[in-house]
Amino acid sequence: MESTSLSTTTILVTGGTGSFGKKFVSEVLERYDIKKVIIYSRDELKQSEMQSIAPFCDHADKLRYFIGDIRDLSRLKMAFSEVDYVIHAAALKQVPALEYNPFEAVKTNIIGAQNVVEAAISRQVRKVIALSTDKAAAPVNLYGATKLASDKLILAANNLVGRHRTRFSVVRYGNVFGSRGSVVPFFLRMQKRRAFPVTDQRMTRFSITLSEGVEFVIRCLTKSFGGELFVPKIPSYRITDLTTTIDPEKEVEIVGIRPGEKLHEEMITNTDSMSAIECDDHFVILPSTAPPEFDKSLYLDNGYKHCPEGFHYSSDSNGDFLSVSTLEKLVRQYQDESLGSF
Repeated sequence: MESTSLSTTTILVTGGTGSFGKKFVSEVLERYDIKKVIIYSRDELKQSEMQSIAPFCDHADKLRYFIGDIRDLSRLKMAFSEVDYVIHAAALKQVPALEYNPFEAVKTNIIGAQNVVEAAISRQVRKVIALSTDKAAAPVNLYGATKLASDKLILAANNLVGRHRTRFSVVRYGNVFGSRGSVVPFFLRMQKRRAFPVTDQRMTRFSITLSEGVEFVIRCLTKSFGGELFVPKIPSYRITDLTTTIDPEKEVEIVGIRPGEKLHEEMITNTDSMSAIECDDHFVILPSTAPPEFDKSLYLDNGYKHCPEGFHYSSDSNGDFLSVSTLEKLVRQYQDESLGSF
């Protein structure tokens, strides 16, 4: 399987001022002779702050900052002009807020995704990689449902391109360890309270570090043909192991599962597995309707194999769980990195 080179190309990142966007941009600037990187986001303050950070200042000649919302198709078309690759990371993600403001989630996560598709095809972008979430597999909350719809729109776009060259793929992974709004910073803030509020002590979650997520997206960008949904093999953790890591002496108070919350997360359902193949460190859910040049034998002849019948990939049945000692290292790493962030 040949890899696409990112050197001398122009990459645009929607939601580029978020945690993923900043790390992704930093990595590609460090590793490739990029022609230009465009940060597309709607928050001018975050863009201004990003411009002042040393690693980005060092590459100021290759960075462009474009204020815009993915809800605005005409603005996206303008931003996508002469762009080679798009990483679509912009989304509304906070589960409780989206349950309360459902159509705002629809406008950003679904209509925004369709706008990305239309803008990419009209500007003949080479590839689009859209970021998804484990909550899009068998969703029970609005966030997951909108991301499932987004995934379907992105993947189905390969059927719309006709003679255009644009190809679309999706990367789905679990919770980024220590990301904004996640359980790690929440529990760290709870250290002064009498007890950790835990929704259910049986709860498990997938976990991936920001660096691992960025590395996986870069690999998928360079190797994708179009139509694939990529899933990394990553560890799980038990929520009670995390509380033990942060403060083993503190009590746990069971507060009950919140609306839209699962006990365990899935990334590949039983139904998905019928189209899934795997290699040592990731899975690929193959497209049911693929671009003409897509040949799954290119995967199967390079070390991939079909997933067994009835297979599903969920956080509770995962064979790889983070130990308390590993969680301790990750929490320390998160705290060290947070000291230098804005």
